[in-house]
Parts: sequence; C-alpha cells; structure tokens
Amino acid sequence: MNLKTSDLINEDYGEERRKEITSFASMPRAGEPNQSGTVYLATADSEGNMVSFIQSNYMGFGSGLVVPNTGISLQNRGHTFSLDPNHVNALQGGKKTFHTIIPGFLTKKNKPIGPFGVMGGFMMPQGHIQILMNMIDFGLNPQTALDAPRWQWIKEKVVEVEPRFPHDVVLELEEKGHDVHISMEPNSFGRGQIIFRDPKTGVLCGGTESRTDGTIAFY
Repeated sequence: MNLKTSDLINEDYGEERRKEITSFASMPRAGEPNQSGTVYLATADSEGNMVSFIQSNYMGFGSGLVVPNTGISLQNRGHTFSLDPNHVNALQGGKKTFHTIIPGFLTKKNKPIGPFGVMGGFMMPQGHIQILMNMIDFGLNPQTALDAPRWQWIKEKVVEVEPRFPHDVVLELEEKGHDVHISMEPNSFGRGQIIFRDPKTGVLCGGTESRTDGTIAFY
C-alpha cells in the first residue's frame, strides 16, 4: 500500500467518510487516503489459545505445480502483482500482493474474543463487516449472525442481495438510487465460520455456515 493502516482506522478519517453517507446513492469512490479454491477454519482450546486460519489456491488448481512427493499444490496468489515497476502493487521482494486471504480475529480492549472468517473472493471483507455488525450492533449469536441474509456490492451502484433479504429494505435502497439485484446463488455471498469466547465465563460459542459444507466439532 502507499498509505499507513493507521490512517485507514483513524476515528477522524472514519467520521469524514461517514459524513458522505446521504439519503441518495452515490458512486463509490476512494477517500483520502485513496485506493487501496478457499478453506477457512477457526479453532480454540480450554487454555485460551485460538487460531484463525485460511488457505486458498486461488485460480482453481492454483499455480498448477505440486510439491514433489507431497501432493500439496502451490497457490498462485502472486497473480495479482503488477509487472509495472511504478504500480503500487509492483512485484518486489518483501512485499505482499493484494489478495483476499484475510482471516479475521476479534479483540476487545486488547483481550481476545475469537477467530472468524468469511471465504468468497471479494465478498470476504464485505462478509466480515456484516457478521461483525450482526453480533456487535444487533446482538446476534455467532450462528444467527452467519445465517442472516447478506448483501454485496458488485460495481458502481449495483448491489446484490439474497432472496431472504427484507423486501422493504430492498425498496428503500432502490428509492435511494441503488441498482438492487436479487441473486439466487448462495455461494456468492461467502462461507463463514466463527468461534467466540465469553470473556467473563470462558465459554466458547461456535457458528458454522449454512450456505455450504461446514461443521462445529468439539471434544
């Protein structure tokens, strides 16, 4: 990136962006600072250790290369690097390319709450914020937060929603100028897993995606 992460999560910057939200849809644009085959698992134990883990080969079979005598195929997440030396995402040593391998982990007052993740390409960060809002703002438990209907921004003013998305909200969005499409493909809205630990009792609570294969296992 050509900016600092601290600039993006600064409360003053967040407030400036919040002021741009009006009663009518506008074209999404970067602010100042400007521009910027997956499996996910979460695990935790009774001692408080927790891990958020994601693995992705990217384009189907990844790079198409397999480590000899292991059966492990190598990913090709370097595909999104640019060969233009002047590009912010230029291929250089010591850099990480822009990609969607972003496992999540929630903390509160520097104490761990738990791992979470929503797979699904560029739906991933959109899914992350939706399940977090469901739990933090609306008080849903991990499973209910995952089951709740989702939306995703596609491009310009185009937004896709699941069939279960509240119809009155769809109408309000259209009145504000959004181009809302109802999608019948559940996998396009991400696939998530969550484990959260109650900081007071230490009890672990898990949720698993209803849109695809997944499970909660314990012993």
